Amino acid sequence: MIPFTLRQIEYALAVHEHGSVAAASVALGIAQPTVSAALAKLEDLIGLQLFIRHHAQGVTAAPQGLRFLAEARNLLTHAQELRRDMAQAGPDIEGTLTIGSFSTIAPVFAPRMIGGFLDQYPKAKMRLEEGTQETLYEGLRSGRYDVALLYDVDTPADLSLTPLETYQPYVLLPAAHPLTAKKRIALHDVADEPFILLDIAPSRTYFTRLLENADIVPKVAFASPSLEVVRGLVGQGLGYSILITRPHGDHSYAGDALAVRPIADPVAEGIIALAGLKSLRKTRLVAAFEQYCQDHFSVFGSAG
Repeated sequence: MIPFTLRQIEYALAVHEHGSVAAASVALGIAQPTVSAALAKLEDLIGLQLFIRHHAQGVTAAPQGLRFLAEARNLLTHAQELRRDMAQAGPDIEGTLTIGSFSTIAPVFAPRMIGGFLDQYPKAKMRLEEGTQETLYEGLRSGRYDVALLYDVDTPADLSLTPLETYQPYVLLPAAHPLTAKKRIALHDVADEPFILLDIAPSRTYFTRLLENADIVPKVAFASPSLEVVRGLVGQGLGYSILITRPHGDHSYAGDALAVRPIADPVAEGIIALAGLKSLRKTRLVAAFEQYCQDHFSVFGSAG
């Protein structure tokens, strides 16, 4: 016999999402003592402390509670789908899908992904959050995100991946650089040039690994976690960079002209994928979004 109720799970997830019992009670429209009692009862039933209480500062999920909350969120979503299926006929896709996206991928791909999916499934709702790869991993494990859009670089074993597209990295140069006379650039052509590094994981690892595999020690002149800062520094003639994501238009924010050239060397491709927790069964909403992305990803934008 299952010792806890879906309502207790709903209350616990609301506390997790809103960061306090008080805020959760307001969002739920339920008296605060009722939410507190349900949460205490749930923790007693499962034998886990789900939250760490901070005096006058709300709560945070306890490490041992993160796995339960992720599984509980998935269970509640399935229960909501079952209720809708019983209440109405037809294959309608409903519910709220929360997507985490790697920060450099989101501006190029996420808006069209979301817009196209909602055009096809107007009863669905979507939320988008951006972050680093580590933030995305944490969000998937805690149940904050249903899926995450990221690069497949050293992906942890507890995540399942659905590859969407592969892209070739390229060399980014100021438009007036002499090497732009070449149609393709070997990595050794830029070995002695100052390197401007996109300094955010896993991009940092991926790009430095490309150079190290070519026996090149990059001469890092500047490093930034911002794609547009990197492009701006290159536009000012301060060095070259290696990137995958390619925004529309080869100019920096400041208007400096940039030149993109393919890499002549054989190099590892960048793979954009949808990630989810292996331990969670996909909901109909997640499965529909995954299939939509597989069918339509090539029209969302250009990474390179």
